[in-house]
Amino acid sequence: MSLIQLHRLLGSSNVRTGLAAALVAISSSAFALSFGDLSNQDASAGLKAALEKGSSAAVTKLGAENGFLSNEKVKIQLPSVLEKALPILKMTGQGKQLDELVISMNRAAESAVPMAKPLLINAVKSMSVTDAKNILTGGDTSVTDFFKQKTAAPLGVKFLPLVKGVTDKAGLSAKYNNVMGQAQKFGAVSAQEATVEGYVTQRALDGLYLMIAEEEKAIRQDPIGSGSKIIGKVFGLLK
Repeated sequence: MSLIQLHRLLGSSNVRTGLAAALVAISSSAFALSFGDLSNQDASAGLKAALEKGSSAAVTKLGAENGFLSNEKVKIQLPSVLEKALPILKMTGQGKQLDELVISMNRAAESAVPMAKPLLINAVKSMSVTDAKNILTGGDTSVTDFFKQKTAAPLGVKFLPLVKGVTDKAGLSAKYNNVMGQAQKFGAVSAQEATVEGYVTQRALDGLYLMIAEEEKAIRQDPIGSGSKIIGKVFGLLK
C-alpha cells in the first residue's frame, strides 16, 4: 500500500478501522498476518500504555531529588552569556553566587516537573486516530513529538509561577534578571533568557521531552522488556 493510499484510508469516515489499517500498511509482508490479527482495541491500548509508561517514567526520574542536577543530559547550566563571563565573574568574587544559582535553577525545575504528569496523561486519553497514525508511521521520536504538540504551551504556563517562586526564595533571581535584562538590550541574550524563571521553565521542558524521548527509544528497542504484555504485543510488531 502506498503512502497516498494510507492517508486516504485514514482520512475516511470509518475511523474504527483506521488504526488497524495503519498498522497493516506499515508492516512488512512478513508481519502482515500478525498485524491483520491485531484488533483496534489492542492497538489503541498498546499505544496508550506505551505513552503513559514513557511519560510517567520521565516525570518520576526528573522529579526525584537531584533529578536534573545529577543528570548531565538535562542539568540546567548557566546561560551561555554568563558561562563566557564566568572566569571574570569568579575573579570578582561571584563564583559562589553563580554556583548557588545553578543549584537553585535545577531545584526549581525538579519541583516543577511533577506538575506535568496530569497533562501528559490527559493527552494520552484524548489521543485521536490521527495522533495514533502519526505515532505509528512517524520516526523514533514520534511519541515525544506528540507530547510536545499537546502539552508544551500549557506546561510552560504552569511551570513559570512555580519556578519563579523557587528561584525568588534563593534570593538570586533579581540579580540575574537585572544583569540579563541589560544584556538583552544589546542583543546578547534572547527574551527567554532575560529572566531566570523564563530560562529555567524552557530548560525544564527541554529536559522533560528529552527524557520522554529516552523512554520512547528504550520501548522501541525492547518492547518485551517494558514489562507490559500489550506494549510488547503492539510495538514488538513494529521492530
